Amino acid sequence: MAAILRSRISDGYFPPGTRLAEDSIGTALGVSRNTLREAFRLLSHERLLVHELNRGMFVRTYTIEDVVDVYRVRRIVECGVVRALRDPVPSLAGVAAAVEEGEAPLRHADWQALGTANLRFHQELVALAGSARTNELMSGLLAELRLVFHGMANPRRFHEPYLARNREILDRLRAGDGPGAADDLEVYLRAAEDQIVAAYTRRGAETGGAEPAGG
Repeated sequence: MAAILRSRISDGYFPPGTRLAEDSIGTALGVSRNTLREAFRLLSHERLLVHELNRGMFVRTYTIEDVVDVYRVRRIVECGVVRALRDPVPSLAGVAAAVEEGEAPLRHADWQALGTANLRFHQELVALAGSARTNELMSGLLAELRLVFHGMANPRRFHEPYLARNREILDRLRAGDGPGAADDLEVYLRAAEDQIVAAYTRRGAETGGAEPAGG
């Protein structure tokens, strides 16, 4: 149950601030209230949901501090995995498919799908480590990241430039240059973090300096 809700968040179906009504979700998914509440507890522990007294369960809204921490962990995990790769690298079929997957949304101006393809690219990078625990950690991070992305007013301007960067990292890996790909990825992730922090800062200024509650 938790995996289904996490996937819905990762795919952008539940944006930050969404109230998750037990009755409607339980009916739609055909699960008991106890099962749903257990999933809510787990996702709250993963920082995806927050409970508000007398109001219910809500999808978490992220702050600048959350963004900085998510990207700190991403650099440790993603760059660490990629840096450790040496020639011959594991099969890059999943990484390559994620790069190609990003081209179709661009042609159809489907920016949510473009963001999804980009998240899949990073999940596939981490999957190269061959570690179920690392994959699970990354799945949670990417669900958080989807919520972070909702703070970007222009998703096309944010996501589109990274398609070329994804392909460059793939090319580095095909050449057996894991350390070089990791260096590129570190620059890439720091640039993305700077863009998101700047967007959140502008939004805070526009709303009188008040950031949304982080839960």
